[in-house]
Amino acid sequence: MKPKHKALFFNFIAFVVLFLIARFALGYYLPLNPIFLAVTSAIIANILAPKFGAIQTDEGEKILMKWIFIKGMREIK
Repeated sequence: MKPKHKALFFNFIAFVVLFLIARFALGYYLPLNPIFLAVTSAIIANILAPKFGAIQTDEGEKILMKWIFIKGMREIK
């Protein structure tokens, strides 16, 4: 699998996991309209999800992750 495709897949999986956690948690504790619940969960997941990207280096393409809870970028092997 190409690193660009792998980074896109990681972005999708991270967003989906955080979206579902936020949706079920907010739905359990707050009586919200389902559309407002989905939009709120999407915003929360978009803010909290780590961002993955593929960059070209001298050694080849690498996948890097940036997240609000860590400083800098980390390489994903």
